[in-house]
Amino acid sequence: MQKRKLGASGLEVSALGLGCMGLTFGYGPATESSEAVALIRAGFDQGVTFFDTAEGYGAANEEVVGEAVAPFRDKVVVATKFGFKDGVPSAGLDSRPERIRQVAETSLKRLKTDVLDLFYQHRVDPDVPIEEVAGAVRDLIQEGKVKHFGLSEAGAGTIRRAHAVQPVTALQSEYSMFTRDPEAEILPMLEELGIGFVPFSPLGKGFLTGKIDAATSFVEGDVRNTLPRFADEARQANANLVALIGQVAQRKQTTPAQVALAWLLAQKPWIVPIPGTTKLHRLKENVGGAEVVLTADDLREIADVLAKVPVQGARYTEAAMKMVGR
Repeated sequence: MQKRKLGASGLEVSALGLGCMGLTFGYGPATESSEAVALIRAGFDQGVTFFDTAEGYGAANEEVVGEAVAPFRDKVVVATKFGFKDGVPSAGLDSRPERIRQVAETSLKRLKTDVLDLFYQHRVDPDVPIEEVAGAVRDLIQEGKVKHFGLSEAGAGTIRRAHAVQPVTALQSEYSMFTRDPEAEILPMLEELGIGFVPFSPLGKGFLTGKIDAATSFVEGDVRNTLPRFADEARQANANLVALIGQVAQRKQTTPAQVALAWLLAQKPWIVPIPGTTKLHRLKENVGGAEVVLTADDLREIADVLAKVPVQGARYTEAAMKMVGR
């Protein structure tokens, strides 16, 4: 797989990473640990060198990533995150400097490593000035425990303030054909500052694969059961968009998921999507998305489709949206 650099930082990773959240969190029962390890190692075998985890996904997530990458730790980049009280998203936010240090020490042990390649603030904490957060991570970088600083779902003003204290290597936020909010303000600012962009949910939480329709049901514990965009009426409307993307995929003899990933890669050379999956055949399909080349005509056709068929439904609940874009 081709490599990309996350902005001006020089941090080089595979053009597509692997989001590991769904292995233990957010989409129903956790994947059996041996299967999760096998999936991550299969990703490496197929060229993936960028793996994303977080304290907030549960101790098991970091532990399984640490076990999986141990045989090739020096050949991959592992990103993790801090920012929730006691590491529990439902408990609220906590980015106090002493808590950041505590998370770093715990993550180092769980990941069986001596350095965190990329350490993100998972969500902006309004009770802690971002300058203090950036300063805490700067100290960890100076001590050799962290290599790079990142932010997730942060707003433009916050990013600028953080970057002035400790250069931000990457912003991780939701971005896909389904969620294009970053295009207006965030992407131009990232380009200006030399910050890389790591889109999570690049397949619209599975919708852009073309495998979800109005009849699809999700298991208990799957976050999509609570999201407005996956409500029945919205699902039916959004299926029209996926059908049109499917026509592009059919013509190019590829899949809708691969078109969706290729579209993201075509936006900027410093964008690195991190699709997640628990299935080996989906992993292989996603990796294939990095090989799909969309022509100028393809991109114009997709732009026309996106303009004509607006996505229905908010991406998060109202409560969750309050933690986005601060």
